[in-house]
Amino acid sequence: MPEISRFLGISITMYFKDHAPPHFHAEYNGFEATFDINTLSKINGDLPSRVLGFVIEWASLHQQELLNNWESLNNVGTFTKIAPLV
Repeated sequence: MPEISRFLGISITMYFKDHAPPHFHAEYNGFEATFDINTLSKINGDLPSRVLGFVIEWASLHQQELLNNWESLNNVGTFTKIAPLV
């Protein structure tokens, strides 16, 4: 599972040829959650509230890049790293 970005101890990943809807995974200190890229809503899992806020903030800044990576990973098998939250 490729790591798309890493910031503040949070790892953002996506699977190759994954199922719909377009989504990404966020992992932090043993916690994991999955997020819908289009709505930025949590699909499942759990993260500490502060980390959840950081993930949503980061995803809102990089939503188009996330969608581009989703398409590329599912169609071509390549991805581009996305800048961390600063």
